[in-house]
Amino acid sequence: MRSIKKLLIANRGEIALRIHRACHEMGIKTVAVHSTADADAMHVRLADEAICIGPPAAGDSYLNIPNIISAAEISGADAIHPGYGFLSENAKFAEIVEAHNLIFVGPKPEHIRIMGDKVEAKRTAGALGLPLVPGSDGAITDVEEAKKLAGEIGYPVLIKAASGGGGRGMKVVPSEDQLETLMQQAGSEAKAAFGDATVYMEKYLGNPRHIEFQVFGDGNGKAIHLGERDCSLQRRHQKVLEEAPSPIITAEERERMGGVVAKAMADMGYRGAGTIEFLWEDGEFYFIEMNTRLQVEHPVTEMITGLDLVREQIQIAEGRPLTFEQQDVEFRGHAIECRINAEDPRTFAPSPGTVKVYHAPGGMHVRVDSGLYQGYKVPPYYDSMVAKLIVYGATRNGALRRLRRALEEFVIEGMKTTIPLHQALLDDPEFQDGQYTIKWLEEWLARQDA
Repeated sequence: MRSIKKLLIANRGEIALRIHRACHEMGIKTVAVHSTADADAMHVRLADEAICIGPPAAGDSYLNIPNIISAAEISGADAIHPGYGFLSENAKFAEIVEAHNLIFVGPKPEHIRIMGDKVEAKRTAGALGLPLVPGSDGAITDVEEAKKLAGEIGYPVLIKAASGGGGRGMKVVPSEDQLETLMQQAGSEAKAAFGDATVYMEKYLGNPRHIEFQVFGDGNGKAIHLGERDCSLQRRHQKVLEEAPSPIITAEERERMGGVVAKAMADMGYRGAGTIEFLWEDGEFYFIEMNTRLQVEHPVTEMITGLDLVREQIQIAEGRPLTFEQQDVEFRGHAIECRINAEDPRTFAPSPGTVKVYHAPGGMHVRVDSGLYQGYKVPPYYDSMVAKLIVYGATRNGALRRLRRALEEFVIEGMKTTIPLHQALLDDPEFQDGQYTIKWLEEWLARQDA
């Protein structure tokens, strides 16, 4: 067991600030790293130390492993937390961190590597007893074999890149006569985006929901789950709004699938926080991937369980046991998170700029995770999310009412944001009833533009 005295945060924005706050509450000093574009960022201002690691481009700064390791050595940090995105699911980075006798606040490198390869992840998930979408056992290269498999599965089928995500290298094949062409296109896209042309095949589910389970493991064969989140509200495979619990999952389904994912993680010897993602349709769960890191939407789980997930990550990384048993986890009420992006709410074009006026909503059970402040210049080089608004209510309707009020209070001037989009969504009866799937938002947006 090694106590962390000083932790380097290898990230930026609201997640860097979130990690900093957890560390300071635990008596751990923080080291912020930043690009030249982020010199005035809030996490840089609040950290105990700050080190510039390069110019604005992420490849020269937040993805620059030698510079990050050097910053840790210069500052005397004894641990690195990668947050989400950037290097958080880079197994090589995790190995390098540990090779330098630094604590990596995250899973074992081999688990990051396994789950980062979608073909290997699917094979591993099946071996661990997780339900799979019918599809290929691994990569597909031969067109005739692909046609045979697609005929057995039934069209439409989905061709997906083995590496990466975000919808790139993904093609829906409606019939056999288009299979060869779309396989080639998916492979070319995957090669261009991820440097890996490997693709595999799955059955295409018509109108599912995206349900994910939060898991924690101690690395020594013990694991628990913290319930599910519904992340079905998506645009171009990017999540827009998340809630917990899901409006459509029953307590019996939660207990059953939660038990399945916790056992799988225990059998795997998984360490730290992870998320098992499923598609859900007609009462059935189908594994799609595992994220071996903290999720953007982790606050909704914190709201309904009362647990600090970043604190738990750090304690596990120190070699301590889980601080709670499965029977200690209670799910109370309902939480919703809105991702607030610096984008045009209709065209979704990026809208970086200087924050002229900033007022965050407050009141009971309202949380804002953001690094914004008046006068801050939002740089154009990174992800456009600038804030997360999270609300809690005793019921889903109560959470929706609180969310409506909080959005009315939220003021960000100087750039366009997606606040008006979330306000419009709250007015839709289908959303109010929780009747949405992963296709619903894009269909809704198309109706608004009609």
